[in-house]
Amino acid sequence: MQTQERSNSNLILRDLGDGLVLRRSTAADAEALAEFNALIHAEPDVANDGLRLAAWVRDLLTTQHPTFGSGDFTIVEDSRSGQIISSLNLISQTWSYAGIEFGVGRPELVGTLPEYRNRGLVRAQFDVVHAWSAERGELVQAITGIPYYYRLFGYEMALNLTGGRTGFLPQIPKLKEGESEPFRIRPARVEDVAFISDLYGNYCRRSLVSCVWGEAEWRYHLEEMSADNINRYELRIVETATGEPAGCLAHAHFNWNRGWMFPVVFYEVKPGVSWAEVTPSVIRYMQATGEAQSARDGQEPFGAFAFALGEKHPVYDVLTTRLPRVRKPYAWFLRVPDLPAFLLRIAPALEKRLEASAYSGHSAELKVTFYRSGLKIAIDRGRLATIEPWAPTPQGHSGDAAFPELTFLQLVFGYRSFEELNNAFPDCWYENDDAYGLLNALFPRQVSDLWPIA
Repeated sequence: MQTQERSNSNLILRDLGDGLVLRRSTAADAEALAEFNALIHAEPDVANDGLRLAAWVRDLLTTQHPTFGSGDFTIVEDSRSGQIISSLNLISQTWSYAGIEFGVGRPELVGTLPEYRNRGLVRAQFDVVHAWSAERGELVQAITGIPYYYRLFGYEMALNLTGGRTGFLPQIPKLKEGESEPFRIRPARVEDVAFISDLYGNYCRRSLVSCVWGEAEWRYHLEEMSADNINRYELRIVETATGEPAGCLAHAHFNWNRGWMFPVVFYEVKPGVSWAEVTPSVIRYMQATGEAQSARDGQEPFGAFAFALGEKHPVYDVLTTRLPRVRKPYAWFLRVPDLPAFLLRIAPALEKRLEASAYSGHSAELKVTFYRSGLKIAIDRGRLATIEPWAPTPQGHSGDAAFPELTFLQLVFGYRSFEELNNAFPDCWYENDDAYGLLNALFPRQVSDLWPIA
């Protein structure tokens, strides 16, 4: 069966020459792709990293993933040896911008064997997955990765990625002598999905951009993902001493930073429950679990607890002195191939911003240059009448405001304010007060913390 699948001409996407063939994956590729990605991506000084990466690949290809199919990897194969020499994939999902949903294609696990690099193999595969994403109606592609690299394929670093706060052993709150733990933490079950989903909704409302998780995604995480999958997180329910649900959290099933740091990546409490009352119990749970995981994996002793919850989170407000180390967010790479279409999709959110600003009811035509292309936004009494491409004329620096290259995406996704971009880039400018005021009203800086589908 494996030979038949691999010989199917429908899997061949392109002959790349020199014996190299670009094709789609099948479930029969699971082991070979798992081995390839463990080899390419595993950190050599991180225990079991390759094992966890391999488990992720197998899960994508062999389980009932809610958004990924067995043909969603691209593979470059050396037909002379049958060896996989380069690969990546596309994980479809739905994200939300100020409550407005849109499709996203997430390329991941991008890698090439060293001896085959600098031949355009990754670019050929990106061309394919970008076309897949367009066919699926996805307005944005998003990827995490090393600095700069994905700019080569039309991406801009334009959205907050993680960030958080860390405390150490001296900052762990202790129970008083004879005092019982007021809250306990237990594993989540399938019957907890509705409760988790409700609290996840509260988390998303604090974030400009968030990922939409439905029942299928929660069930997959709880029931389908392999224990070793690098993207599987332990979902936990926080209960009162009498068993009433008070909150939920998610943490990695292994410690970070060679074993000494235990991370929580999602944490919410029920409305009406005090963060300040619940969190000391959560930190003590983090210590106990972090110590156990470090010992289990034979890593460095536990020494730190981390809330990897983005730039802002309520827990930071109640732990002012217990989280001395601040980790600034990194950034998602985003690609928006049809910017007018995306802006029209989120137009209701933009119009609400105008309505709440000094430009309520305003009419104007705003021309924004990106030097080699541009955008024209027509506003009619506070409504976005048209958003369309515009060729800056008579020269590239014509228009009412300018953003070099793809920096405008940083403004759209709240990653940087207009003022910050104006200060950072001399060729980012505005012509007059209205241009400056309208762009600030339409695109204020807003934080995001996003938990993607993997």
